[in-house]
Parts: sequence; C-alpha cells; structure tokens
Amino acid sequence: MATQDVDPLDVERVRADFPILERDIDGQPLVYLDNAATSQTPERVIDAISEYYRSYNANVHRGIHQLSQESSIAYEDAHDRIAEFIGADGREEIAFTLNTTQAMNTVAYAWGLNELGPGDEVVLTEMEHHASLVTWQQIAKRTGADCKYIPITDDGYLDMEAAAELITDDTQMVSVVHVSNTLGTINPVAELADIAHDHDAYIYVDGAQSVPHKPIDVKAMDCDFFAFSGHKMCGPTGTGAMYGKRHILEEMQPYLYGGEMILKVDFDEASWNELPWKFEAGTQNIAGGIALAEACDYLDDIGLERIQRHEQQLTEYAYDRLTEHEDVEVYGPPGDDRAGLVAFNIAGAHAHDLSSILNDFAVAVRAGDHCTQPLHDVLGASASARASFYLYNTREEVDMLVEAVDEARQLFA
Repeated sequence: MATQDVDPLDVERVRADFPILERDIDGQPLVYLDNAATSQTPERVIDAISEYYRSYNANVHRGIHQLSQESSIAYEDAHDRIAEFIGADGREEIAFTLNTTQAMNTVAYAWGLNELGPGDEVVLTEMEHHASLVTWQQIAKRTGADCKYIPITDDGYLDMEAAAELITDDTQMVSVVHVSNTLGTINPVAELADIAHDHDAYIYVDGAQSVPHKPIDVKAMDCDFFAFSGHKMCGPTGTGAMYGKRHILEEMQPYLYGGEMILKVDFDEASWNELPWKFEAGTQNIAGGIALAEACDYLDDIGLERIQRHEQQLTEYAYDRLTEHEDVEVYGPPGDDRAGLVAFNIAGAHAHDLSSILNDFAVAVRAGDHCTQPLHDVLGASASARASFYLYNTREEVDMLVEAVDEARQLFA
C-alpha cells in the first residue's frame, strides 16, 4: 500500500498513550525530537513490564512450576511475534539481544572470527554507525581481512556504481545501515543484497532506524542478517533482536557461553542448544522481550504505513522550513526522499551550543557525531544537531523547533 493512500494519523490520540509527553521543562511543554536515539514508551508497554513482575516473574526454561511455565510461554511467544513483525520464518531465526550493537557483535564474533582471513574483504558504507564500522574494523585486524567503504554522493546517497565495483569475489560480508541515522538516507538494501549474493557474500542490514518507522520484510529484501533495537520502537531499553537465515545460524558457533545455550556438557566437551537459544546465554531480559512484543502489537495497531506517511510529512516540512535560511545547512537527501530526521548546523555555531539553546526552549534534539564520526569527517563537520521525528510528533512541534533555531541564529549572527 502506498503511504499516500493510508488514513491520516490521529496524533492527539496517539500522544495520550505516552505519559512523558505531558511533562513541562521549566514551565514549557516538552518537544521531544530525539527519537532516533531513543523513542518514548506508551502506557501499554509499560504495563506489560509491570504485569510480568507483578504476576509471573520467573526464569524461563528452568522450572516446571506454574510461574516458570507462564514466563517461558510468554517469552517464546515474544520470539514468534518478533519473527512475524519483520517477516522471518519463525522463532528459530530470531535471537534476542540487548540492542543492535550486541547483534552486530554476535555476527562479527560468531561468524566473522571463524570465516574471515587474509585476502577476504568486508564492504561497508561511509554512513555506517560505529556499531558496524568499529566492530568490523576490529574483526578485520584480528583476522587479516580488509574493510572497504562504499562512498556517498554529494547529496547523501550511496554511490551504487562504486558499490558494484567494490563488492567482488573477495567480499565475504556486506554490512550496511538500512537508514542513515545522520543523513536520513534510505539505502537500497535489496539491490545491495543482490550484488552481494552474486559474489557469494552475505549481507548484514542494520535496521535500527527502519524497523520503528516502516514495514519490514526480511525475506523480500533477502538479507542474511538483520538487527534492531527495542528502545527506538516504543519498547524498553536493553532489548533488541538479531535475525539470521536459519541455515546460517545453524552453522554458526555461539560466542557467549553459559547457562541456557547448552544442550549437553561434560568435563571435556559441550554441545549447543537448538535455535535460537544457543545465542541467548544466561538469563535474558525476559520482561523486556515480552514488552518488545507488546511494542510490536502497538505499532501494528497504529499502522506502520500510517506512521511512515506521518513522518514523511513532518520531515519534508521541517526540511523546507530549516533550509529557508542560507546559514542553516541540512545534510543528506531532499526532504521528500528521506527518513524521519534532519541533521543540520548553523553557520558560526557548534552543534552542542545550538542544542543547549534549543533546550532552553524545551526542544530536545541530539548534538554530536551521532556515532558516525567518519561520516562527519566526510561531511566536513565536527558535529551536527539532529531533530528526529516519530508517530507522536506534530507540525506545531516542528514550528517550535524552527522558532528556537531562529533564536539561536540571531544569537550567533
């Protein structure tokens, strides 16, 4: 369904689901525009966490008593729900993690350390989050492999001609961010998957900035690995998921060892539990996993197509308003062709100073390199301010952002 064809979002009704949005900051209403870092949490997700601890708090798969059975069923059902949410074939393809970063490290250590060697290559992009870039960089140093980077064009897109040249028969892994958390660029991951597979390479997709905002189908994009974090999609912190094609996960060895991930062990040898449990060593964030499934239900009840369309409208409006002034530089593609964020700078002002001034107006944005320091080097900026939007943000809040930016512009003029 095209996003322009969906019904509009009832934002005021949505906002009522989020208690924190009722806060004032020094007598001014909170304008929360830092959703790419962490989204807010609706009441029903908070209730799901509370209900677990109030009613059936127990470890999973380790008891035959009633509470453990209830907890185990809810936890397993949560895996099924996450699999359904992103189009995976079942719980066997979904391992819960603390966040996208842990998922990235799981793939890098469990697969990369065993499979990469001198002469092998990992292809990334210049817009990668540190979670991907630094992890593969360090794995390459340990294995003797090389990292190569797909450049970006002047307008913030991936240079796909360069990608086709960089991905060769020496490439073993392509690691790409689905949506740039700085540029807002939506990368053609299915096309990159085709190129990678033509060279018998795997592709890992960082979905931290896409899963909360648009429908995802991992089978349609044909990625081999996919990961995302709960705290960016109305879920709890310390939750996330790693998707992997089942046949790959079955061949991979775990890199965290301990309870739950063991099938059989003696003093000399150990064998691993079935999927996905062999990648979930020790007691997990059970309440968080269950609440993450509730967050998926919440987003589906709202409608991801509706959320995506709402964010597109806000982002295009914010882009147009901010670029009215020559002393404001917005990074990345045009406003009508990007995800729901805008990173920008004001001439003569450091992003941290700008963010501090916006905070005086109760406008919360992020300032810094957004864990994309090499990308900022490419952009020629030490840092940027970033406003990122979600389902509960309004056009009026964009106006409040722009008014606060105008105040800052006058101060630094």
